[in-house]
Amino acid sequence: MRILPSNNGQLNVCKSCRNVTRLVLPLYFGGQDIFMTEEQKKYYNAMKKLGSKKPQKPIPRPVNKFQGFVFDFITKQAFDIVIMILICLNMVTMMVETDDQADDIRKILYKINLVFIVMFTGECILKMISLRQYYFTIGWNVFDFIVVILSIIGMFLSELIEKYLVSPTLFRVIRLARIGRILRLIKSAKGIRTLLFALMMSLPALFNIGLLLFLVMFIYAIFGMSNFAYVKKESGIDDMFNFETFGNSMICLFQITTSGGWDVLLAPILNKGEPDCDSRKEHPGSTYKGGDCGNPSVAIIFFVSYIIICFLVVVNMYIAVILENFSVATEESAEPLSEDDFEMFYEVWEKFDARATQFMEYDKLSDFADALDPPLRISKPNKIQLSSMDLPMVSGERIHCLDILFAFTKRVLGEGEGLDILRGQMEERFMASNPSKVSYEPITTTLRRKLEDMSALVIQRAFRRYLLKRIVKRASAMYKEKIQSGGTLLDKEVLVIDKFPEISTSNRTDMTPSTASPPSYDSVTKPEKNKYEKDKRKKEVKEKKKYMDVGKI
Repeated sequence: MRILPSNNGQLNVCKSCRNVTRLVLPLYFGGQDIFMTEEQKKYYNAMKKLGSKKPQKPIPRPVNKFQGFVFDFITKQAFDIVIMILICLNMVTMMVETDDQADDIRKILYKINLVFIVMFTGECILKMISLRQYYFTIGWNVFDFIVVILSIIGMFLSELIEKYLVSPTLFRVIRLARIGRILRLIKSAKGIRTLLFALMMSLPALFNIGLLLFLVMFIYAIFGMSNFAYVKKESGIDDMFNFETFGNSMICLFQITTSGGWDVLLAPILNKGEPDCDSRKEHPGSTYKGGDCGNPSVAIIFFVSYIIICFLVVVNMYIAVILENFSVATEESAEPLSEDDFEMFYEVWEKFDARATQFMEYDKLSDFADALDPPLRISKPNKIQLSSMDLPMVSGERIHCLDILFAFTKRVLGEGEGLDILRGQMEERFMASNPSKVSYEPITTTLRRKLEDMSALVIQRAFRRYLLKRIVKRASAMYKEKIQSGGTLLDKEVLVIDKFPEISTSNRTDMTPSTASPPSYDSVTKPEKNKYEKDKRKKEVKEKKKYMDVGKI
C-alpha cells in the first residue's frame, strides 16, 4: 500500500494500488476519513447515497378511461397536500373536545367528525379504484384503510371498541405522521427536514444507548431490592416509589436518571436508628433483620455512582449523538447533492422506465435530462453535452441508470483526485445488490456514437461531391463532343443535366454551416452555355444574311 503526498499537501490515492481504497472505504464508514481529501469526501457522500438506491417499478396507469382519470387525479401533489390539510383540521376538531362539554357542542363536533370520515372514506375508495391491487402494497394506504374502517365502526360501536380494542382516536392522532411526507415538497421547510433527518440518523445509536441504560438500571434495580426493600416509607418513599419490587425499583431509578427528586429518595435510606427508624422491626416471610432502617454508606455509594454513570455519562451520550448527527445533517444539507435530489432522480426515472429495467433508450436521454430538477437538470438543447459525457451503451442503444446518475453527479461535483477508483468501488457495491447490470456489457459509448454519426456524415458528403464532380465531368465531355460534331443535345441528356442542380442543392442542405458547399452544375457550365448561345446567334445571323442575298439575286 502506498499513499503519495501531493504538492498542495493533500493525500492522493495511488491509482496503481486498489488496496488503498479497500482500506479507505471501511475507515470512512467508521467515521475515520483521515485518508480522504475534501473533494473525495464530497464525492463519496454522493456515491454512498445513490449506491443504496435503485429504480422502483411504478404502479401502471389503468387502461380504463375512468380509472385513468382518477389515477391522474390522486397522483398529483395537490391531492396529497389537500389530504394533509384535512388531517390537520381533523386534529383541530379533536383538540376542541372536552370532558364536560355541552350537548350542542358535542352534536356539532359529531357532525364535523362525520364529514371528515366521509372525506377520508372517499379518499380510500378513489385510491382503491385507481390503484387496484397495488393499493395494499403501500404501507400508508393500509394504515389509512384500517383507520377508516375503525372510524366507521366507532361511530356505531365506540364503547365496545374502546373496551376490547384500541380507540380509533389514537390511530387518527398517529396519522399526523403523514404530514412528514409533504415536508419534502416544500422548499422552505429545509430546516425541519434537516432536524428530522438528524433524528432518523440518531435512532440506531439511541437504541444502543438505551440498551446500555437499561442494563445499568437492571443491575442497580436488583441491587436496590437487595439492600433497600424494607426502608421506612416516608418522604419520597411510598407505595409507588420504593425498592420492594423490580418494577417499583425501575421507576425510582428512572426518576434518579432525570435528576429530579433523587434527594427525597435518598433521605429515608440514610436513617440509621431510632427515633428515625425501628431497627428491631420484623418482616414476616423474610430473613432480613435490619428493621426499616437504611444503610447510609451503601446508599451514598449507590446513588452517587448511579447518577455519575446514568445522568452524567449515558444521558449526555444521547445529547452528544443527536448533536453529532445534526452537525452531519447540516453539512450534508449544504452539499451540492442531497438525498432528495437522488430521490427526485429515481421518481423521474420511473416515468421513462415504466418496467423498472434500469435501462433507458438513448433517444429518451435528452427529454429525461430536461425533466429533472436542479442541480441534476440539463436543460435543452443538451444533446451535445450528453454525448460528451461518454456514457457506456449496451445493445439496443440503452444506457444504465447508474451510469447516467454517475455522469450527472460528476458534472455537479466536478473532477477530483482518485474519484474513478471510488466510483469503481461503489459500482461493485451497486452491482452486488443489483445483479441486472452484471449481465450487460457496454458495446459503445455516447461519444463514440456521436463520432460515428459525424464520420458517416462526412463520408456521405465526400461521396456526394465525388458523384457530382464525376457527373459534371461526363456532362461537360458529352457537351463538348456534341458541339464538335455539330449536333444538339438529346432530351435524356438535357434531363440529366437539369437534375444536377437538385443534387447540388440536396448536398448543400445536408451540410453544416462549418462545411463549405461544393460548386453546383450551373456555376460550372454557365460560361460554356453562354458561349454556346453566342455561337448559335452568330450562325442564325449568317444564315439570315445568306437567305437575304439569295432573295436579292
